[in-house]
Amino acid sequence: MRLILSCLLMLSPLAAAEKRIAVFVGLCDNASQGIVKVGAKIGDGNKPDDNLYWGCTDGLRSHFKASKRWKLEKQETATGDEKILERLTFRHATEDAVLVAEAWRGSNLKECYIAFEQALVSGKQDLVAFIGHNVLMDTPIDPPAAKVAGKVDAVVLCCMSDTYFDTRLKNLGARPVLTTTQYMYPGSFILHASLEPWLANKDRAALRDAAGAAYAKNQRIKLGAAKGVFAKPEP
Repeated sequence: MRLILSCLLMLSPLAAAEKRIAVFVGLCDNASQGIVKVGAKIGDGNKPDDNLYWGCTDGLRSHFKASKRWKLEKQETATGDEKILERLTFRHATEDAVLVAEAWRGSNLKECYIAFEQALVSGKQDLVAFIGHNVLMDTPIDPPAAKVAGKVDAVVLCCMSDTYFDTRLKNLGARPVLTTTQYMYPGSFILHASLEPWLANKDRAALRDAAGAAYAKNQRIKLGAAKGVFAKPEP
């Protein structure tokens, strides 16, 4: 009997580890960010429910809650940190993956980005994403002293993130898998689309293709122009 059990264990495939995704959303804020002003309601960085990057149709909470690919497991408005106005936990419908997203107060965008980099180097995540205004356009931020523990992928959805963040992320030991080349709209439909090929272990070109297709559909522009928004992966 022991021999049979041993053989069965040897033949059984090892269970894949749960993939962990952390998303840091800096809420759009007319009052504190160097952005082209948007409507007052969607540009109030203190009110996630109506915010462009969180509560609006293309915001993270709205888009992922409406998704058939992700299921909401937990919603927290009492996060224990006044800078974090809401925290959501989603689980993928078919893959073994969990995503935790935080809505950061717009006036705390710098702290939001610092938390993003801290999550990168922590060794606790497989992919970490930052969504919002390009904070480095407004203020310099010292990178963390620590380097990435293990392997981690990074997504940065803000204007011209490839120029501002690619080298910085690589210096930390992270692998940028999706960054941008121009001014753009960082709707969470981009992250939603690009996570599917990432979960399927496809290459970075597939992530760019998925992001471009989603952007073309949302912005009603040609696919070639939409793909040009996102940096070409290195060979």
